[in-house]
Amino acid sequence: MQNLYTAAYACLMTADVDQKLACATQLYAAWQAGQLVRDAAVADEVLAIADPGRPSRPELVHPKQVKQRKLSTPEGRRALLHAVAHIEFNAINLALDAVYRFREMPDAYYGDWLQVAAEEAYHFSLLRERLAAFDCVYGDLPAHNGLWEQACKTADDVMVRMALVPRVLEARGLDVTPGMMQRLQEVGDTATVDVLAIILRDEIGHVRIGSRWFQYCCEQRGLEADTTFRRLIRGVMQTPLRGPFFTEARLQAGFSADELEQLLAMAQDWDNAPA
Repeated sequence: MQNLYTAAYACLMTADVDQKLACATQLYAAWQAGQLVRDAAVADEVLAIADPGRPSRPELVHPKQVKQRKLSTPEGRRALLHAVAHIEFNAINLALDAVYRFREMPDAYYGDWLQVAAEEAYHFSLLRERLAAFDCVYGDLPAHNGLWEQACKTADDVMVRMALVPRVLEARGLDVTPGMMQRLQEVGDTATVDVLAIILRDEIGHVRIGSRWFQYCCEQRGLEADTTFRRLIRGVMQTPLRGPFFTEARLQAGFSADELEQLLAMAQDWDNAPA
């Protein structure tokens, strides 16, 4: 029997892409088969992780240095696929870190995040296949490290992590993916549309998992979830929310209608704030 936390850490720190994909898939299967045990007493100390396991490429640059290109061009579609692949690769590490780092949650929490890691690995594999059609491999283009930087900022509290990574950063993907799919459909790239449709379907479930465990943490601490969520956005994220929001997907992902109204108001307040 493997220790869950030790196994998750080993997978998290694996730099080889193929090994990480296989490991993430195998970990979830092992959990489902009852082959992983939770024993924080014999696991190593929880470490701060400035850099998880990842290949030497892509080069990590400031977000403003990641060029945006029109999806009407092959170069633009290649850049989009590479950017989404980078997000999915980071999402594997984020899910594994959620398992490794926070050790006082119910068993269902670990099953949820191991499932997320396995599904993110599947998404990455689909995107890598599409990149090959554009004569591109993961690492050929620069990328930024914003997702992992937020993981570091939220490493001390599982409630904060659940609030701000799945429900803010990953939920943004729910908002923007339908528009990308429409533009790709217009230029006839149905193969990429099909991949993004799978990712969107699964990401709704991933954000819903974040919502579930954020609400669980709030209940355990006697906090009102909507108010706490807005407080954390303002106090920890300190960056503007961007609309419009894909209401249908966010409702499926565990946001309430009242919460979405409040988020829209916050986004408008930020837009109207003096520079």
